[in-house]
Amino acid sequence: MIPGLGFEWRVALRFLREGRMQTVLIIVGVAAGVAVIAYISALISGLQGSTLTKTLGAQAHISVRAPDDVVTPAWPAVPGTTALTDTQPRAQRLRSVANWQALVPLLEVMPAIAGVSPMVSGAGLALRGEATQAIALMGVDLDRYDRVVGLRSKVISGTARLAPGEAIIGRELAADLGVRAGDRLTVQTGLVSDSVRVTALVDLGIKDLNRRTVIVPLRAAQNLLGLPGGATSLDLTVKDVWSAQTLAGDLRQQFPYKIESWQESNAQLVSALNAQSVSTALIRGVVLVVVVLGIASVLVVSVVQKRREIGILRAMGATRGQILRLFLVQGAVVGALGSALGIALAVLMIWLFTKFVRGSDGLPLFVITLPLATAVQVALIATVCGVLAAVAPARRAAALDPAQAIRM
Repeated sequence: MIPGLGFEWRVALRFLREGRMQTVLIIVGVAAGVAVIAYISALISGLQGSTLTKTLGAQAHISVRAPDDVVTPAWPAVPGTTALTDTQPRAQRLRSVANWQALVPLLEVMPAIAGVSPMVSGAGLALRGEATQAIALMGVDLDRYDRVVGLRSKVISGTARLAPGEAIIGRELAADLGVRAGDRLTVQTGLVSDSVRVTALVDLGIKDLNRRTVIVPLRAAQNLLGLPGGATSLDLTVKDVWSAQTLAGDLRQQFPYKIESWQESNAQLVSALNAQSVSTALIRGVVLVVVVLGIASVLVVSVVQKRREIGILRAMGATRGQILRLFLVQGAVVGALGSALGIALAVLMIWLFTKFVRGSDGLPLFVITLPLATAVQVALIATVCGVLAAVAPARRAAALDPAQAIRM
């Protein structure tokens, strides 16, 4: 009887060495599949992360606003009579969130919410000399607003500061008006105007926002927009961005306000991200099927080529279970070696992408990395697939009759 300890490993490795060319080709095939899966996963993850960062870099995860003004419905018609009514939608006016000062601490204590920032926003004009630009005026508390959108990290010139009489503006607006940090400009809303000094220029990641954003202290915006003591919205940031829609639904059940998550205001973006995720899953699935078929085909050929050797091993006392495990070990070895080589190839591809694929500003398009957890997960899946691919050839080898195999 052949000893069982290490027998399967020794014979499996010997079979792989004897079919050296086949072994190398299938390991390279597995490596290519693993590299594609790992690289595509890292690429899509980096792209989605960059897209979310740019999209949410200048907006809240959840916004709380006053309910829309609606027209009071007409008095119900008396049965048996005909009433002609024509209801026209009501024009929306700038309104404050009712009792927002009391609402802020209630929201701040919720464990899922990371920050709350009251804001007063409205339209206006920025004037400097003969230049005039339409703007979106925002009044905020700088420290609170920074916790929501990270405004200080977007400063490209000057120092972010919002004392009375100061403002922060977008970089494109600064170029249109010909101002730099330290210069003054006039902000006008209706019949009210105020002169402010620019303390910083920011890049919000979207040119249209950079061209029309003017940020002033909360009280200054309240005075300019005729909303003393008010806040047109409360901007919320949450700890998990993907939980925003669920949290917004919960808040709508508790408070009588117009509450909207970033998923609801960016529905097309969410659809695109979901489509990317589905496409990535399909690619991974197809590649894994190709890997499994490749390993299985090579091992099937190996069973045919090694029939005599298998028959001799059975005649010497090897059990069906040992023969079965022998081919399962081959599948595991091929899967593991291919996975290790594939992960190394994926890291190389990521480095090449980061090194040579650049945007118009000379910087990488977006950050792309291969997390250790993803690499381990892909390698384990490929190794398991290698074992599964070996099941059918292993069962076929174990079922061989020793006498007939030797005579062949």
